[in-house]
Amino acid sequence: MYEGVVQNLIDELGLLPGVGPKSAQRIAFHLLAADPADVKRLAHALLEVKEKVRFCRVCGNVAEEDQCRICRDQRRDPHVICVVEESKDVVAIERTREFRGRYHVLGGAISPIDGIGPDDLKIRELMTRLADGQVTELILATDPNLEGEATATYLARLVKPLELKVTRLASGLPVGGDLEYADEVTLGRAFEGRRLLDV
Repeated sequence: MYEGVVQNLIDELGLLPGVGPKSAQRIAFHLLAADPADVKRLAHALLEVKEKVRFCRVCGNVAEEDQCRICRDQRRDPHVICVVEESKDVVAIERTREFRGRYHVLGGAISPIDGIGPDDLKIRELMTRLADGQVTELILATDPNLEGEATATYLARLVKPLELKVTRLASGLPVGGDLEYADEVTLGRAFEGRRLLDV
């Protein structure tokens, strides 16, 4: 235990996701040794992001305006919505440059163990977006884990009466990976998602 403000800083840093006690201590001492101007810039950036960033009223993505840049982009296909858990997933998909539709950010995944149910996510807002019949395909891009699968299954059942095309991102073996290192679930998914080769 350190004295006063140093321990307070370590404790606060330790509350961040993925930062354990040792990492919190290392970051705290890095900040203590850093140039005061660098620390002020960091503090300013933290305060500014809390003041300026909000969530898009349409899709739930992070935005500095009422709508995010993707929802404002008239070139995006309004007939296809890709449902993701978090804003960081939007960034990952956008990096591929493969998807030209719109998004819906749920704000998490169904997880009974963590006390997160459907009412804790932006599912009601999604259903409102689907009500006008403009959307023809819903891509469920939740994480390929237990919570993500439960969320995708829940959403697929919920929207079934709307007669939408509901798809799930394919999953399987990573490019450059070795079969011997793949777990059973990943290998099983790769078999399920196999496709014909055009030669």
